[in-house]
Formats: sequence, structure tokens, C-alpha cells
Amino acid sequence: MDPTSFLQDDVIEWLLEPSNPSVRFWTLQQILDKSPTDKEVIEAQNAVMQSDCVKRFLDVQDSDGFWGKREDMYNPKYRATTHNLLILAELGAKRTPEMEKALEHVFLYQRESGHFLISLPKTEKGRASVVKDGCCIDGNILYYMVHFGYVDDPRVKALIDFQVDYYDTENEGWLCRAFPIDQSKVYPVNCYMGAVKVLKGLSRIPKSKLSSKVQDIINRYVEAILENEIYKYLKNPDGTRKEKAGWKRFGFPIFYQSDVLEVLDILTELGVKDERMQESIDFVLANRGKDGKWLLRNTFNGKMLCDIEEKGKASKWITLRALRGLKRFYS
Repeated sequence: MDPTSFLQDDVIEWLLEPSNPSVRFWTLQQILDKSPTDKEVIEAQNAVMQSDCVKRFLDVQDSDGFWGKREDMYNPKYRATTHNLLILAELGAKRTPEMEKALEHVFLYQRESGHFLISLPKTEKGRASVVKDGCCIDGNILYYMVHFGYVDDPRVKALIDFQVDYYDTENEGWLCRAFPIDQSKVYPVNCYMGAVKVLKGLSRIPKSKLSSKVQDIINRYVEAILENEIYKYLKNPDGTRKEKAGWKRFGFPIFYQSDVLEVLDILTELGVKDERMQESIDFVLANRGKDGKWLLRNTFNGKMLCDIEEKGKASKWITLRALRGLKRFYS
């Protein structure tokens, strides 16, 4: 398929509107292929820092760097420190002293092995813990740490090393004490949705900084995703595959959840083009409106510090996510 068939000029102009500087920032780079050092890109990111949502997040940040409770980076859910840093990274926020203070606070939750738990360790024994709350937490932390320029930080390297060491090569994926709820109803032994977050974080690491071990983990889990045809990892009573219907309702942001668009985004950023992705690609194309735009169908509005777009309406974020995945797949 010719990418120009879905990269409509009027839709791109809509994505470039100054009213949403975050979407403009990413569209300039991911759709129009402009360099991060391009004047327009720099101006767009400066505008991101002045946008209503970013200013609202920063206005309520504690002077010690955290949001919500000092001793819990995860609760209250969608309003605490790690959630807000994830949103800020996805919005394209810059690394600033405020961001650095927040990230340093998150590092207080890191255990000696490199992984993170959601509560502050109270003792040295607690710091030595290797019990996992969930790989989704580590994956999202890795994602925003890389975004804010911490990929070479020894603490981030420890987090990456943990992902390699903790990977279950027999069953593929990362162990999570919350998964599976019922093994008879899913194919993966390990948390499928959480592993997507780890892969998302790993996909953001520059290729020049990827070790052979990390690349091997990426390759292994990409194959696991393709075996499940992205969203067909549930199991019917007769053993046949069943789709995860929720993954077909596109949303932004999605925190620990996932959807077809997110997985396609990750796979295509990694350069993967496989026939087992085609059904998902076709589904994305089938959900494009006659105006060339996609709707927001899943939202956490009302739960976050700042609402993002309106459910059931044409969404710049969903449209951007769809177009950049399609552009990479068909290029």
C-alpha cells in the first residue's frame, strides 16, 4: 500500500495545529521526518512545556519532586508520581530540573537488583527484595527514563540488566505475581500486557546502546507477540484462540493497559514487518473515519490530573498513533 493513501494533507495539517503542541511535536518528527534539532521541533517542544496539561502537572508537583504520597509512587492510581511522569514523557515534555527531581524521587524505590516496587523500602532487607509488583511498572519506568535522557545512568542500566536476568526463556516473558488469574483462559504463562510495557521501554533505547543480550530478549518477545497475532492471547474452552476485545478500543494514555495500536507502534518502531501483523493493520485501517481520522474509544478522563481529548470524538492522539504505525509498516 502507498503510504500517501492514508497520509492525507488535511489530516496532517490538523495534527500540526498549535492547539495541541504535543501532537504537533511528535507529528513533525514521526510523520514529516524532521530532526529533533529542527527549529520547528524545538519550538513545538517549548510550546509543550507551556501547554495546559503540562503546566497543571507541574503546578501540583511537591517541592520534593513527587506527586501524591511521598512513600507511594503508584497510588492514588493515575495521579501519583510514576503515572504523571509517564504522561509527561508521552506528551513530549523536556528534561527540566522539575523532571529531574521527580526522577530522583522514583529512584528511591529501586531495589538492589535493579527493579522497582511501588513503596519505599523501609529497611536494607526491603531494598534487597526481588519480589515483583509487575513488569508493567518496570517497563513504564524504563520508557520515561529513556525519554528524559537517563539511558546511560547506571541505575537505568541496572533496571535493563534486571529485565534480561529476570526474563523467563522457557515460557517467554517476565514473571508477575498477579498473572495469570486463570491459566486455563490464557495462552501466555507470564503477563502478556505487562511484557508489552517492557518491550516498549526497550524499544526506545537507541540501537547503538543495545547489548546483544537485550536484542535477543527483544527478538524473543517480538516472536511471542506475533505468535499471538498481537491481540489473540485468550483461550476458548475448546483451546482455540480468542481475541482480547478491549485491545480493539483505542485509547490514550493507557498506562498499564494496552491495545492493538500500542503493540503495532512498538513493533514498527523496532522495524518489524510480518504477515502476522496484517490482521491488526487491516483492523486499524477499517476503523479510520471517512475524514481520515480515528476516534478516542478508551479514556481515563476524570481519573488523571488533566483530561486528554473527549471520548467518542475524533482524536489527534489516536490518529497520530495509527498513522505513524501504518507509515512505518508500509514504508
